Amino acid sequence: MARMKVILLQDVPSLGLTGEIHQVAGGFARNYLMPRRMAILATKGALKQAEEIKQAGIRRRAQERSNAEAQAQVIEGKQLLFHARAGENDRLYGSVTNAEVAAKLEELVGFEIDRRKLQMSQPIRDLGLYNIEIRLVPEVAATFAVGVVREDENWADAEARAAEAAAEAEAEAKEKAEEAAAEAAEIAAAEEAAAAEEESAEEAAVEEATA
Repeated sequence: MARMKVILLQDVPSLGLTGEIHQVAGGFARNYLMPRRMAILATKGALKQAEEIKQAGIRRRAQERSNAEAQAQVIEGKQLLFHARAGENDRLYGSVTNAEVAAKLEELVGFEIDRRKLQMSQPIRDLGLYNIEIRLVPEVAATFAVGVVREDENWADAEARAAEAAAEAEAEAKEKAEEAAAEAAEIAAAEEAAAAEEESAEEAAVEEATA
């Protein structure tokens, strides 16, 4: 397939930054980049503007980063509390989605939050305390806490539940480590006994041969 040389008018993930010149598949350029005004054909006339476009992109990214850093300072350490119905096993009757988290955070900080920037691989489905990262731009991120509690509980209950879960996890890890150490000791003892038995058999064979 024929390739085309284009100048990027926007930052394009996995391709390049504003003002850069790239060789791309003709179909990709004609059907995706150009209709969305993400790139233009790198004609002689356009190439004269490439540096200007690039500098404009640099200025825009610098402004975006500055804005992101200011927003990150506001978001960092914030606490969001969700009340939910849950069973005795702390499993929610439903879930807390990234859209709900984004909406609550937006309400708290006073500026728009893009739910797609929340680093949540899946909705929250259990009571507990969760540290969530939001990546505002590739180089700038902030972390905030989300507590999910029963309808009659508060943030202290979320912290207490998290501490209890951490203690249980630590105890379980310690128990597994002790079991692994005991198993390793049993294996070592068995190997030592087998080696001693083999040595005794060899000594007996030597004595029999020299008798």
